[in-house]
Amino acid sequence: MLQLLEFDNMALKYIVGSVVASFAFAYVCDTATSDHKLFGGTTPKTVATDEWWKETDKKFQAWPRTAGPPVVMNPIRHQNYIVKS
Repeated sequence: MLQLLEFDNMALKYIVGSVVASFAFAYVCDTATSDHKLFGGTTPKTVATDEWWKETDKKFQAWPRTAGPPVVMNPIRHQNYIVKS
């Protein structure tokens, strides 16, 4: 039974090396496609500046509320967060 739980040092070295290499490869691919725009395209204005966030927040805070504490709405995830003062 104990022999089944023991790993060969050589096999463990290859497993750990493969996992680390796959994470490194995934990171490089993600960085190249999203940050360096490998396939072209531009970053949307709504992501690049905070002007959109301010206007959206102003719109959501202007809605009439009938009861409850003030909240800040996250329009992307549709979650409300109670503002604690």
